[in-house]
Amino acid sequence: MRAPVLPVPGRAGASSCPQNATRHDPESPGCTTLPEVADPGWSEPAFAPHNDTDTWVIVFTEPDCTGDSWTLRSHGNPAADRLKLRSVFFTGQ
Repeated sequence: MRAPVLPVPGRAGASSCPQNATRHDPESPGCTTLPEVADPGWSEPAFAPHNDTDTWVIVFTEPDCTGDSWTLRSHGNPAADRLKLRSVFFTGQ
């Protein structure tokens, strides 16, 4: 199972070009805070997730699956750049 592909902004002092990050074989069901964007005081959130799993996922604006949330269907199209996230809950369904 592949998790969402997530464009991740460059870190402070590093390249400001977005990078793609993919989660392979995520624990499901379960919450994953994205380490590249886990600290709101140090990084911008990831954006435009693409769920390439066989199950629905819920993306959250804050670490530890907190904050506002949106559900992404399995094998859906990439979300818009304006959809920001810091954590993902893999439903296993």
